[in-house]
Amino acid sequence: MSFSNFGFIPPIGKAISRINYSNPTPIQEQCIPVVLSGKDVLASAQTGTGKTAAFCLPLLDLVANKPKHKHKRNISPDVLILSPTRELATQIEQELKRFSHFMDTNIVAVVGGVSYKLQNKLLKFNVNFLVATPGRLMDLVRQRKINLKHIDALVIDEADRMLDMGFIPDIKKIFESTSQDQQVLMFTATLNKQIEKIAQQFLKDPQRIAIEQENKSNKNIQQIAYPVADYNQKKLVLVDVLNEADLNQAIIFTATKREADRLSDELYLMNHRSKTLHGDMSQRERTRTINRFKNNEIQILVATDVAARGIDVDDITHVINFDLPRQVEDYIHRIGRTGRAERKGKAISLVVDKEKFMLQKIEKYANIKIEIIKSTHSTSDVSLVYKKKESGFKKKRRSSVRNKKKDKYTFSSKRKKLAFKTDAKTKSKPRRKPVKKNTKPQASIS
Repeated sequence: MSFSNFGFIPPIGKAISRINYSNPTPIQEQCIPVVLSGKDVLASAQTGTGKTAAFCLPLLDLVANKPKHKHKRNISPDVLILSPTRELATQIEQELKRFSHFMDTNIVAVVGGVSYKLQNKLLKFNVNFLVATPGRLMDLVRQRKINLKHIDALVIDEADRMLDMGFIPDIKKIFESTSQDQQVLMFTATLNKQIEKIAQQFLKDPQRIAIEQENKSNKNIQQIAYPVADYNQKKLVLVDVLNEADLNQAIIFTATKREADRLSDELYLMNHRSKTLHGDMSQRERTRTINRFKNNEIQILVATDVAARGIDVDDITHVINFDLPRQVEDYIHRIGRTGRAERKGKAISLVVDKEKFMLQKIEKYANIKIEIIKSTHSTSDVSLVYKKKESGFKKKRRSSVRNKKKDKYTFSSKRKKLAFKTDAKTKSKPRRKPVKKNTKPQASIS
């Protein structure tokens, strides 16, 4: 099947040929006809499967075929697309611009960290596609800078990520600001009971589309784990990995922003072209960092999970989990940054003892076997069996209880011995006979 079978208008077909798209992916093949029919959609597919094109292409076609009318100031956009992160919103905006290259379409992205004045200016013109993060959109709705009553379609992208980041209450308020009659499309990487429950609040009799894979991770990615004992050993193994000959560009994921800054600074001092990417940076800094990374000015990007679903760079050869994620799904999203466009990639995890159980959960969830390699720098056991160590406080407390019991028994035995000795002494000594007083009658004096 080819894209020509969908019957897109010529400008869209021309744009598809321009970017060398040949055949649709499974999610695109199933989703595009349903969106073109005007039905609501609940679709689940892993990252890197072409979900963005699955809703962008048919919505562009629907907007192009919509009857033209004169827009008034502050009227609703035709399509509203909600994204959990700024990076993903920017990526969707860029994809829309690529697909609408030969069309007269106004696409605006409103995200946090960008001047309100600039965004308000952009919203004064006729907006066809509005790509937004929930927080900034809520601010603009409260300020009455935008009207959502007449939108034709609402897209909720990465719904599972929205749930994790606590955006569902904001999305409910945004949905209430619309006419609630529009077509709604919800896309998610993982489909569970919570997502199903949320979908019931926004979608009407949706067409369910699920693209499942036996192996949830990319077959082009070699997955390796290095057991390590502590932070210093992690750093030593990391340096070895970064010196590998086949490394072109790498993303290193850490658990916290502070750790990302610390590690990036340490790598920079080792003459690595490294930079940090996390949520405390301004939007201008984040955009500049991503653009420099795309242009290969930065070789190593040290990031938190804020970047896991927003970076699309084909030249990334290594993804390194300096810290394992808290959710198994995030592991799949992280390593999905490499092995793209049929290229080979490596996913390397540096695992301390307390993270071994998470590695087992990842293997079970993704139906994979991660290769365990012992590093010369590591003193940790190669086995993934996590032996829970007793904390110092518990150990001290248990020892104290044991000593108390010991003292109790010792004191009790001492008491018994003392009582026995006392009884023995009492029995061995004969009792004194009481001295009898002289009771003879005295002689009377006559």
